[in-house]
Amino acid sequence: MVHPFFKINLPPITNQPAKMNLLLQTSQSDLQAQIAVTGSKSETNRLLLLQALFPNIILANTSNSDDSEVMQKALNGNDELVDIHHAGTAMRFLTAYFAVNEGHEVFLTGSTRMKERPIKVLVETLQQLGAQISYENEEGYPPIRIKGQKITAHKVNIPANVSSQYISALLLIAPKLQNGIELTLVGEITSIPYIKMTLALLNEIGVETSFEGNVIVVKPLTSNPKPQTLTVESDWSSASYFFSLAALSNEASISISSYKETSLQGDSALVQLYGEMGVESKFENDQLTLTKKLNFTPKDVTFDLNNTPDIAQTIVVTCLGLGIGCHLTGLHTLKIKETDRLEALRIELTKLGAYISVTNDSLTLVATNEINSNVKIATYNDHRMAMAFAPLALKVPIIIENAEVVSKSYPDFWEDLKSLDFQISKI
Repeated sequence: MVHPFFKINLPPITNQPAKMNLLLQTSQSDLQAQIAVTGSKSETNRLLLLQALFPNIILANTSNSDDSEVMQKALNGNDELVDIHHAGTAMRFLTAYFAVNEGHEVFLTGSTRMKERPIKVLVETLQQLGAQISYENEEGYPPIRIKGQKITAHKVNIPANVSSQYISALLLIAPKLQNGIELTLVGEITSIPYIKMTLALLNEIGVETSFEGNVIVVKPLTSNPKPQTLTVESDWSSASYFFSLAALSNEASISISSYKETSLQGDSALVQLYGEMGVESKFENDQLTLTKKLNFTPKDVTFDLNNTPDIAQTIVVTCLGLGIGCHLTGLHTLKIKETDRLEALRIELTKLGAYISVTNDSLTLVATNEINSNVKIATYNDHRMAMAFAPLALKVPIIIENAEVVSKSYPDFWEDLKSLDFQISKI
């Protein structure tokens, strides 16, 4: 295989002033800890929107992430200007929510990066249903102006390979539409687990749904659901970093809560994927305990992450630390996240000494046993870049720039790493 020489040319990081750079190192290779992980951001944001539509719902163990706080503030407020900063999920869900919030007009905007993230497919689908949404600057991108309407149309098509958040946004508002929704997904479907999560949460509050072939039907809910408390499961994307730590350790017994063996979250595929990288998973009550398999010899892996793209960063960094190669596919949605995650991974892994190539939807890492130490990892205002690279401190000292970005999804991350005897210092 020919490995092209990659020139490291860092793109500018917008809306991210230099703040907290952290040096991570540890002499510990045997990891022991019990950690309570914050509630799932994905579940929390879906349930917050349903709670705004149906106030009888009470939520427990909600995420303390920036994204969920921004979402809650927008739903509880009555301001015309709604700024969701970097929260992509909030942008998609709130676009749909405000479109059906009759009599309320909002100007929905976000960070510089958010204004570069496309929203045209969702806006056009809502417009086909009768929503009044217009662009304030560039067509197809935020900021947008939304005038809440009563919507009676219910049949609409949407490309199946778009972000599942577009699809979930439509499904979440469907119970409030006069005739519900019949949504036809055109083409091959991306991130099915996230769609099924949304439908399962709708079912929990009494909404009738069906998902047959490429057609999803959500019936209207004509009366408020009975008062009930819904408990948010802890975030599986956040759990991925502990799977990585267990894989890179010499010996580990890391218990994290609260997790279900029959989870709604697609990223629970971590159990199977990291099983191939030397991590044993055991469920007991609401705790998941991760241990390192004895006498395990890691081998190169090939994974299709079409249903779980958010864990790609963690997996490729784990493979670098294990000295194995990987080929990851199904990653096309990573290019429109907080940053172009494929390009960001290429740049930062190359700095560490990796041989890596990327396409528009895949990533290939070649096995190497050498990792450069004391490398500064740029995070590009992306929480997952910061957390995915942190476990490498088990192998070499590493510097995470703008480490405060973890607050987007997991504000307690650095404190939880300290409980594993990581030495973390500001520089």
